Amino acid sequence: MIRRLLLALLLCLAGPAVAQVAPPAPAAVRVLLHTSAGDIVVAVETVRAPVTAANFLRYVDSRRLDGAEFYRAMKTGPAAGLVQGGVRDPRKLFPPIAHEPTSRTGLSHVDGALSAPRLAVGTARGDFTIMVGDQHYLDAGPGSAGDGLGYAVFGRVVEGMDVVRAVLAAPTSPTEGEGVMRGQMLSPRVKIITARRLPPAR
Repeated sequence: MIRRLLLALLLCLAGPAVAQVAPPAPAAVRVLLHTSAGDIVVAVETVRAPVTAANFLRYVDSRRLDGAEFYRAMKTGPAAGLVQGGVRDPRKLFPPIAHEPTSRTGLSHVDGALSAPRLAVGTARGDFTIMVGDQHYLDAGPGSAGDGLGYAVFGRVVEGMDVVRAVLAAPTSPTEGEGVMRGQMLSPRVKIITARRLPPAR
């Protein structure tokens, strides 16, 4: 009898079992890039890369990406490299943003990743790149090119990587472009017709 009372008391003190709940997935806002080569849907990492994501969405929401172009295709190997596009008209550019290195965000330049090109730290503005194949040398840390701080990943392609690969494989001008970009400029350019947020995925 005493043993039963003690067991009942212990069960009461233990309280109800707590179910293990998985951590929520990082917030991602989806954006449809409707281009002259086809549609690309990207998911923007608003939690892990809030500054860079907000900057990209500012260009989307102000419709300043409408009429912009993918203008560069840099090949790093067979069917690998990156494509670059965005706002180049100085009149449409917002102020530069603070740098969010991958060593802080935990993101990486994997296949389909969106990244913010820059010169010096804190100069990223209206351009973005999309990786084709993993390009880890663009991450911050040992082995990173330049100043070692890498580039800021802020999202990924969730639909339309076939379009991105087609842009990478598109013809380039052998003479256009300066410095390392010589021979990487798309000819003709791929127009970003519109860029719009999509409803949250269910």
